[in-house]
Amino acid sequence: MKNILVVGGTRYFGIHMVNTLLKNGHDITIATRGNSKPVFDDSVNYVVMDRMDFESVKEALGGQHFDLIIDKIAYSSNDVKALLSNVSCDQYIQMSTCSVYPKEHADIKEDEFKPEEYELHWIDRIKDYQETKRQAERAVFEFMDPANISFVRYPIVMGENDYTKRLDFYIEHIRDQKPMNIDDLDKKMAFIYEKDAGNFIAYLADHFVQGAINGCSKDVVKISDIVGYIEKGLGKKSVISQQGDDAPYNGIEDTLSFSTEKAESIGYRFRELNEWLYPLIDARIKDI
Repeated sequence: MKNILVVGGTRYFGIHMVNTLLKNGHDITIATRGNSKPVFDDSVNYVVMDRMDFESVKEALGGQHFDLIIDKIAYSSNDVKALLSNVSCDQYIQMSTCSVYPKEHADIKEDEFKPEEYELHWIDRIKDYQETKRQAERAVFEFMDPANISFVRYPIVMGENDYTKRLDFYIEHIRDQKPMNIDDLDKKMAFIYEKDAGNFIAYLADHFVQGAINGCSKDVVKISDIVGYIEKGLGKKSVISQQGDDAPYNGIEDTLSFSTEKAESIGYRFRELNEWLYPLIDARIKDI
């Protein structure tokens, strides 16, 4: 059993993650602003704080030590500073993103972005998501031994509880015959299912891996295939127009997929895309 601090974790795939950690026997403390307290499968300890505020973190957690910190909401280097200046741990897992990689292509490997070699800037959260997440990774090296740091990098997460409603955008627009501007219909991209997104981080709590590690379904899908499947399910054709609403997955320039060899080497298997994507689309068509 480990004494684990989870920063965030009360929304979306964080709920799957916490429930799996509890199932595996860990003692969980969750630190959030306190706006959401979902019902987990077992009891957790709650700490209320603003992780962007140094003094708030200090008051809530100052001087405490945990076996592991899982940081789900580190969005800048100053976020990391506010936390790790006040709380210590043996191991640290940061929920990062595949957006840190500098170039889109198939089968991107973890060493294509090395945060320890990146120039550090102490910044707050900025509009440039790619840069702010790179800085969040880089900042950890100011506080932790590299052997005890892990960065989990995911592409877009899909699932039944996705509050971003990105998949729902396509379904609703096709259903209501609203024009969509889609600029990447024939580009292929990888996704990860929400249950894998949560369960894999929980898996790393017991199978810790140094450095960055990708997670996603191995196969890829064209945006046109997603649109076509929705059209078939609804019995309606999409309305594609440059004057339509901009689609959420726009901007892909090349096939975008990520190597999961590192995750597979420690025994984790991500669901194949076909196992969950099309059943998910069927369910969302019925529910929205």
